[in-house]
Amino acid sequence: MSARLVAASAFVTALVVVTVWLTDLSFGRAALLAPVLVIGLAAVAGLVVFWARVGWDSLRRSSHPRLLVAAALAFVLLLVGLTLLGVQLPRE
Repeated sequence: MSARLVAASAFVTALVVVTVWLTDLSFGRAALLAPVLVIGLAAVAGLVVFWARVGWDSLRRSSHPRLLVAAALAFVLLLVGLTLLGVQLPRE
């Protein structure tokens, strides 16, 4: 057995175990859904890589990159702070 096959098998097994732990699926059902889980995780990872590259390129071309990073960090800290305080925004 090759090392790549062992690594892929270990990754899929870990993904199934984490899915069972996070949801109320049975192990058998999660194992049957393993191809869907792998494709879904690959799609999410691809989107994260794509948007990270877009953000990095935009940041590199910006005239004030430190200001953008500070504003983004302040926004994230504001959201985390409001969440920890239990503030709920009104819904229409």
